[in-house]
Amino acid sequence: MLLLVIAVVLATFAPASAAPATKTVLVMGDSLSAGYGMAAEQGWVALTAERIARQKPQWRVVNASISGETTAGGRSRILDAVVRERPEVVVIALGANDGLRGLPTARSADNLAFMIGAAHGAGAKVLLIGMQMPPNLGASYTRAFEQNYRTLANRFNVALVPFLLQPFAADRDAYQDDNLHPTAAAQPQLRDHVWTALAPLLD
Repeated sequence: MLLLVIAVVLATFAPASAAPATKTVLVMGDSLSAGYGMAAEQGWVALTAERIARQKPQWRVVNASISGETTAGGRSRILDAVVRERPEVVVIALGANDGLRGLPTARSADNLAFMIGAAHGAGAKVLLIGMQMPPNLGASYTRAFEQNYRTLANRFNVALVPFLLQPFAADRDAYQDDNLHPTAAAQPQLRDHVWTALAPLLD
């Protein structure tokens, strides 16, 4: 039913002219993708856009990330976003704020599954970017939280980056004073980390 609704909406708003040559990568994320605490051009998404502009000029990047976003927020926005942007690739980098609030992992998984379905319904490939939670939330919660991303990637056969912050997860110097958000200096590492899974989707 979700795929049918998306198809009808896309057809309704289809332009009369031929599709534009430019292809779109749509990023749906939270503050980690929105460049919290730094100039917008310093974030990993902006750095990825610069690389794409150089290497694959037929593509563009739309960063629809919002600081504080949860999977529920992403779910509420995904249909409008795919209809508006008509992406060929959707990057979903959400869940960190769900975990920090201790929200049920099953609810997060359901929201992420909806977003993946919406992207597929619009004909887009998906890159799912996972997160991990600190151990103070309890071993069972942190295991379930991390497993969500692997389970969804397998179920929907989508590309996966298991842990966005993996390149410097234990390096305190890579984080801002809040010990949550990476510094501007660490953003190129995030760009390169995500690029290994994103680049094949652009071919």
